[in-house]
Amino acid sequence: MSDTGTGSSTLPRPLPRILLLGKNGQVGWELQRSLAPLGEVIALDRHGTPHPTDANAPALCGDLTDLDGLIRTVQVLRPDVIVNAAAHTAVDKAESEPELARRLNAEAPQVLAQAAQAVGAWLVHYSTDYVFDGSGSTPWQETDPTGPLSTYGRTKLEGEQAIQASGCRHLIFRTSWVYAARGGNFAKTMLRLAAERERLTVINDQFGAPTGADLIADVTAHAIRHVLHTGQGQGVYHLAAAGETTWHGYASHVIAAARTLKPELTLKVNTIDPVPTSAFPTPAQRPHNSRLDTTQLRHTFGLTLPPWQQGVQRMLAEVL
Repeated sequence: MSDTGTGSSTLPRPLPRILLLGKNGQVGWELQRSLAPLGEVIALDRHGTPHPTDANAPALCGDLTDLDGLIRTVQVLRPDVIVNAAAHTAVDKAESEPELARRLNAEAPQVLAQAAQAVGAWLVHYSTDYVFDGSGSTPWQETDPTGPLSTYGRTKLEGEQAIQASGCRHLIFRTSWVYAARGGNFAKTMLRLAAERERLTVINDQFGAPTGADLIADVTAHAIRHVLHTGQGQGVYHLAAAGETTWHGYASHVIAAARTLKPELTLKVNTIDPVPTSAFPTPAQRPHNSRLDTTQLRHTFGLTLPPWQQGVQRMLAEVL
């Protein structure tokens, strides 16, 4: 508001420019929505995109394997915030392609952090509970010793460490058991199998909280607004829905909720047997304890994280 009678006016704060990488992933898709009110969002996937205002400029690069292209893109756009929602997330596949996993999860974040530092941008990055060894039953705090069990976990930890070493202003969100209504997810798989089989077997000795991509995106937008306005809040945070369950508990909830939401749904399943992790051998070792303590996130940004069942219920209402 300006006082035209005295000729004085307050110049509006320029809207921040936000570079989003991985726009078509589960979290990236939701970030396109949640970041839109904050400023100018330039969203990229791994394919080149023409410069938004200069037809003669080189194409913008969102391909994490192209480190030079990433640097060039940050230098050209000079964003206020870089949000990296791209990664190598195929946990088992990472065991057989460690070089690619390291390029996407460690080397690219390092380059983005250095480029962010050079232009004075904030870097927002996503990590995982897989940086821990999954021992015990206490929710992990940000300061707990890490001990990844897999190539995926090791490369994600390397990415975190590279960002912290770069000196750039950063937010690193460790999350777990991510799902979205868009694309494939555990709940959809369980519903498909429940329609085909009378008996299911689901792991009951891994503990965590199913966390919606929409929740991750909304918390991210809130945190970005906070740090841009205050300059405070840099660090590593645990971001997961409230509560805990097992994959067996998750599957049981999904099937019961589906029957309530859509009674006409034909589901054959009548038994869901709990089994240990050892019943389903995989190339990558899974952590048994994926619980994350979100106290620091909630206190720093003034947030309440809803129970995991609430987000799953909403997702089911969309997909059924």
